[in-house]
Amino acid sequence: MVNAAVIILAGTESHADTGRMVNGLEAAREFAANEEDDLEFIFDGAGTQWIAELEDEDHDYHDLYRSVQDEASVCDYCASAFDVDDAVEDQGIVRIDENEGHPSIRSLVSDDYEIITF
Repeated sequence: MVNAAVIILAGTESHADTGRMVNGLEAAREFAANEEDDLEFIFDGAGTQWIAELEDEDHDYHDLYRSVQDEASVCDYCASAFDVDDAVEDQGIVRIDENEGHPSIRSLVSDDYEIITF
């Protein structure tokens, strides 16, 4: 059994950002597919912008996103800061505000999660 926290921090501005996001989705899908693994899949910082992008059914990675969407959560503070509140609400994604509006990375480390950022 593996405890993994996949965190997407990459924004939507460049080809490199898209590559990091796709790699994060692929990693999340791999962990989600293994029933013995425990996955925390978080969009944080500029990564929250992907939620609105990936909601579009015509997006190249929409299907990949849909394969792990039920596992996804989002930083509450950053969803507001990056103006994606409506997309988060529309998709029913869990908002995390454990540490002054942000996810608690310390709690994940304390719970023996491997932190993997993209």
